[in-house]
Amino acid sequence: MQTDALPIPGIPVLPEARMHLATPIKPCIATIVSSERCTASNKAAGFVRHIAFDVTGTPLAGNYLSGQSFGVIPPGLDSHGKPHKLRLYSIASPTRGEDGEGNIVATTVKRTIDEHHDSHTLFLGVASNYLCDRHPGDKVTLTGPSGKRFVLPAEPHRHDYLFLATGTGIAPFRGMLLDLLARGAQSRIVMVMGSPYTSDLLYHDDFVALAAKHSNFTYLTAISREHRSATNGPMYVHNRIEAARDTIEPLLDSERGLVYVCGIAGMELGVIRTLAGILRPAALQHYLHIDQTAGPTQTWDRRMLHKSVNPTRRVFLEVY
Repeated sequence: MQTDALPIPGIPVLPEARMHLATPIKPCIATIVSSERCTASNKAAGFVRHIAFDVTGTPLAGNYLSGQSFGVIPPGLDSHGKPHKLRLYSIASPTRGEDGEGNIVATTVKRTIDEHHDSHTLFLGVASNYLCDRHPGDKVTLTGPSGKRFVLPAEPHRHDYLFLATGTGIAPFRGMLLDLLARGAQSRIVMVMGSPYTSDLLYHDDFVALAAKHSNFTYLTAISREHRSATNGPMYVHNRIEAARDTIEPLLDSERGLVYVCGIAGMELGVIRTLAGILRPAALQHYLHIDQTAGPTQTWDRRMLHKSVNPTRRVFLEVY
């Protein structure tokens, strides 16, 4: 465990994360044990699967934390005749694994299906479609774990959590949430899941059930393309933060609050601008370092992030 003194109250001490136990040079072989659709409806716009792997007897077994990633090496060669490079996927399992023993690890995979703009021919993501095509019993080459910052604190009960996700960015929060609830900590947890349509929500029924069972967990959704009108625009994650201000502001207005953001890169600016708008200055300074040259929040753009508008160590960003 890291032992650095806390510079200010509320800064989390992170656990020691094991990394790169299986490498591209010396990977491990895992066996797929299940592959299931995890969208709220089979009529969702995208195809997303919850895929679980048995890593028993490999370096990955029992050696990962929720929030970390593992690598997948697809078989075959790319267009240049070279072996495919590995792709990273967030671990969607709690630290104890799907099985409670750390031997079954899962991830959330969306098929990448697109069209080449120049030739109008179909483009299929190599790794995503390879994984989604696999069946229980199939072998897959994995590496990892990867990542040491986007994890829960070493003493998670000392903090409260705001989890903000879009799409498959929900994967690490599924594992983190299950970790927190299994430990019985009474931390306040608010999760906001953003998607274009209700049918695209991931693990929706599971989260609804967990929120009904655990009074310290609040599950909110932000649906951007349904029920829109001239006066009622799209509901993005940052809009849900504003709408749920009475729930979210008290969680962050303390020395316990932490913010985790995972999903498409475009979401982070809206989230940061909204936090700057709802938090009182004394609380905001614990989440953002804002340079005097930054100007009004409505003028901020993504180029300013990590420069004149810099998240503190109480904000965890993983966007792609």
